[in-house]
Amino acid sequence: MEDDHTIRVMTTESLIEQRTAAVIVGGELNGLGLVRSMGRQKVPTIAVDISRDRAALWSRYARGCLIRSFTGHHFVEDMVALGKRFDRRPILFLTDEDAVHTVSENRDELANWFQFRLPSDHNVKLLSNKAEFHGFALQNNFPVPHSVILRSQSDLGLLQHLGFPCVLKPDDKRQVLRGDKERAVRVNSLSEALEHASIMLRTPGGVIAQEWIDGPESNIYFTLFYRGAEGRVAGIFTGRKILCFPPDVGSTAICIAAPEAREALEAMTLAFAECTGFEGMGSMEYKWDDNRNKYIMIEPTVGRTDWQEEIATLCGVNIPLAAYNCELGLPGIKNTTSPTQVAWRATFMQAPPRHLIPARTRLIDGYFRWDDPLPAFQYYCMDRTINRIIRPWRMHREFSGGNGSGKSAGKI
Repeated sequence: MEDDHTIRVMTTESLIEQRTAAVIVGGELNGLGLVRSMGRQKVPTIAVDISRDRAALWSRYARGCLIRSFTGHHFVEDMVALGKRFDRRPILFLTDEDAVHTVSENRDELANWFQFRLPSDHNVKLLSNKAEFHGFALQNNFPVPHSVILRSQSDLGLLQHLGFPCVLKPDDKRQVLRGDKERAVRVNSLSEALEHASIMLRTPGGVIAQEWIDGPESNIYFTLFYRGAEGRVAGIFTGRKILCFPPDVGSTAICIAAPEAREALEAMTLAFAECTGFEGMGSMEYKWDDNRNKYIMIEPTVGRTDWQEEIATLCGVNIPLAAYNCELGLPGIKNTTSPTQVAWRATFMQAPPRHLIPARTRLIDGYFRWDDPLPAFQYYCMDRTINRIIRPWRMHREFSGGNGSGKSAGKI
């Protein structure tokens, strides 16, 4: 990495702020929500990514910075180079799964340049692995779906012990990010499960097969939180998914606050966090089981924010700002209540199921804001038109040794 690549993003003077900066790793929709949550509160904010196309790097609330990778020594080198440009260690926020593991594995070196809070590396790995999490939850009497763990083709016979339908998932989400496995596959019979599981096991990593929890995707809930030193809960929020994409097994497309589930789910989430010694940013996803009339734990998110994190801020619970204040020893933030009910949706292309959206609910697009329009312009316009023209040129630059491989960076 050329030593001056961050200078093209911001001058040395601009990094010496009166307030400690927030550095957000990962500039997709998740990171954009963090940028707006922090930047609107006058926190100096830097968005870091491997691609200049990411929405957060287009926001008026952040300065952008390109690095070469979210993994390995390139990530560590580039982040250390960035950290050296601050007079005071910035607070580090992660939105990317690969970055969580890289920071966790290199925490001693990176802690010289950034402030961050993570569970132990052992617990990062345990909670990031669906099979390990499932075993831990069972041992500690937390409610999880009936599941079997498939580590090789010889384990396929275990599928006969499940009821159907069921869902097949890679045990490690990074297998999805690398394109090795599908995110989740719902199967309706043993023969279908055997076929899909056999294909998934041909690539590295295991598979967890879970019995399907009865109920629509609007039965999916989540509790977002930040847990500081000595178990102090800086911020917590419970929401409900209204729509997923792809349906049933995909990411959040539309979500709202869920005050009706708050008491039960926040108590269960914090009990789990206490049991694991969880520190830092995280969340737990649940589904209400219509047959058993209870909430079932699906999976945690560890060390990073969730895709739909901004719904909490929009509803008056700014968890990233609460985390920032917590780590700097500043007073906790006061939660506010929106005068109208708010629903967050990833894009305006997702049509809300009106029977599930309360009357007079204000739908807020993840990308577009009147006071910060460029992320939406990039995502809805450039990403689908101009990039088709400039991508061949950019690839030529990269493969011919030009500056398109992360060696130059600038705010777009």
